[in-house]
Amino acid sequence: MSSESKKSSSNGNEKVLTSGEQQAKINEVRRLIGTAALPEKLSVYCSDASLARHLRARNWNVKKASKMLKDTLKWRSEYKPEEIRWEDIAQEAETGKIYRTNYIDKHGRTVLVMRPSCQNSKSTKGQIKYLVYCMENAILNLPSNQEQMVWLIDFQGFNLSHLSVKVTKETAHVLQDHYPERLGVAILYNPPKFFEPFFSVVKPFLEPKTYNKVKFVYPDDLNSKKIMEDLFDMDQLESAFGGNDATGFEIGKYAERMREDDKRVPSSWTRGNIPLATPAAVVTVSASLDSITLSDSDPSDNEKAEDLMGRVESEIASPIDAVRAKNLSDNRSESVHS
Repeated sequence: MSSESKKSSSNGNEKVLTSGEQQAKINEVRRLIGTAALPEKLSVYCSDASLARHLRARNWNVKKASKMLKDTLKWRSEYKPEEIRWEDIAQEAETGKIYRTNYIDKHGRTVLVMRPSCQNSKSTKGQIKYLVYCMENAILNLPSNQEQMVWLIDFQGFNLSHLSVKVTKETAHVLQDHYPERLGVAILYNPPKFFEPFFSVVKPFLEPKTYNKVKFVYPDDLNSKKIMEDLFDMDQLESAFGGNDATGFEIGKYAERMREDDKRVPSSWTRGNIPLATPAAVVTVSASLDSITLSDSDPSDNEKAEDLMGRVESEIASPIDAVRAKNLSDNRSESVHS
């Protein structure tokens, strides 16, 4: 890798390529992976747009993008995210901790609302499965001219007990490694005071492109109000985010919407009446993907990510433990004086 390319990657500036150069890299990734020999669903996944997202996520580095795509194809063949249905995750959805709104932003992007304080499960596996279902559903409902979505993260009622490093690490892994370039903007709405220092610890370990998509928004701030007005039709936006719609989340109506969406999923993953892959076929796909060798002198991005997340975990633990210790000390002090 040239020093210029390294500089471009480290400061978050994406390489500027002509459409012809982009297509050439897409074709090279397609050749390295051997997409023509993939089963129907994985072949459908490997559209030019999908390959371009993987390339953008790796600053148009063909080998790194191919490695990322290879890992995602293997994950999809084993995890089968497109086969998750409402009945599989309905219990996780009951509190409205994540849901797709019935409105879009002014750019036509689907909107996912996330409410960490509404967490109703201690199962990391269950939480991630529901997150994947929500991501697949949001993508299913994107218009043909749009690839990205908006996250509205509501911090009402959020406290330290809702912070889980394990879930955060797994969430980051799934979103960054298997859904590249799907985030348009993340609105962190009215986070508590302790959250900004927490986020500042994480910031150095995020890709600059990702960090720049994160917006801190506060209900009593004029600049924040403008951010929301520029993004949304305020008559459609929920009142919890400063909008004029007081309807809120209703699990019954939402379940009906999701069941209807589930009916549309199979046709989005086939070009014809192709039978579902058998378990044996999945093993064959995984073995085939494992056989692909992508030599590169740099450490893999997964290795770098593991190292960074380990450092993040240790960095995060200190301020959280400090705050918890202070709260415990304050409570003991109050008990003594009462």
